[in-house]
Amino acid sequence: MPGFRSLSSPLDALRPAAFGADPAGERLARIRRSPNFADGVFINPLGVSRKPSGSMLKYLPTYFGKEERARRTPAHPIPVHPTTVADLATPAASGLRLTWMGHSSVLAEIDGHRVLFDPVWSERCSPFGFAGPRRLHPVPVPLAEVGRVDAVIISHDHYDHLDMPTVRALAARGTAFVVPLGVGAHLEHWGVRPAQITELDWHESTTVGELTLTATPARHFCGRALRNVQHTLWASWVVAGPEHRIFHSGDTGYFPGFAEIGLRYGPFDATMVQVGAYSEFWPDIHMTPEEGVRAHLDLRGELMMPIHWGTFVLAPHPWADPAELSVAAAREAGTRCAVPRPGQPFEPATGLAPDRWWAPAGTAPAPAPAPPEPIAV
Repeated sequence: MPGFRSLSSPLDALRPAAFGADPAGERLARIRRSPNFADGVFINPLGVSRKPSGSMLKYLPTYFGKEERARRTPAHPIPVHPTTVADLATPAASGLRLTWMGHSSVLAEIDGHRVLFDPVWSERCSPFGFAGPRRLHPVPVPLAEVGRVDAVIISHDHYDHLDMPTVRALAARGTAFVVPLGVGAHLEHWGVRPAQITELDWHESTTVGELTLTATPARHFCGRALRNVQHTLWASWVVAGPEHRIFHSGDTGYFPGFAEIGLRYGPFDATMVQVGAYSEFWPDIHMTPEEGVRAHLDLRGELMMPIHWGTFVLAPHPWADPAELSVAAAREAGTRCAVPRPGQPFEPATGLAPDRWWAPAGTAPAPAPAPPEPIAV
């Protein structure tokens, strides 16, 4: 969440830089003018309850119990696709190629442009290098080998979507950032030049080359520091080129607005839909795999790629369930679903051959953690 106003006290001076900054000045004035901002906070298109709906005493054993921890962890190393610089340098034959880098990070090559969604290359999604959820698999491709990036799109400011070291590495190249309202305050605090930042409200658009990037509604919340003032917006995203259209859900609970997005901006050649980190304790802010497939159908998507799973342990469900259940729900619904290995480029036009690569990993007691890998720039 936004939190940094000024170094006016000794406590402020101790704040980690990763906490980011509060919107201020004209940025804050623009937020207050937003139709999605009321009573001092951003509001959802449909009300949510962000606290566990059951007793905390009931929830904690599901997360910290020994058997429950084992179910959330793969028994064997997750197979990472050996993507090379040449793989990513060769143009997509169809004009659209997606490479899932893990969790919600996706490189989309669309109509001659390259867009990177929610890039997180750090070992942990946390403001601290010594604590917080740690990767279950290595970063598939060093950031320096990703190649040209025309725009970075951020869905919201949670640590598993907005990673300060990755942002700084990309900003040093002069990359453009397109983000929801208020998120630019974090980026500027980390040294990104204002000229590199475009902030959008829901249903606002900007162009990058021949692409139109549009922020669309989502059902979630924001937050990075100890307070949780809702002064930065969360969004899903539509990217439309001359020949192709894609959708990235960010984090969201299911809501009827997906059908509106589909009618207004679809149909989509591919949807990247959040299907992981769900729980009965927070049903309004993250979708189950079945809800993800329902959202994909509402959006009028041709092919669905499940995201927000497999890289960090953020919820009580078994590690492989998001993939397994998404494939089953898509099959039942009669729609196409592709679950690539981390780092595996594929073209939605042709899809992927059936490959339950996640199944051999299974679940078992957590192995000893691998040594942290620094961000490669």
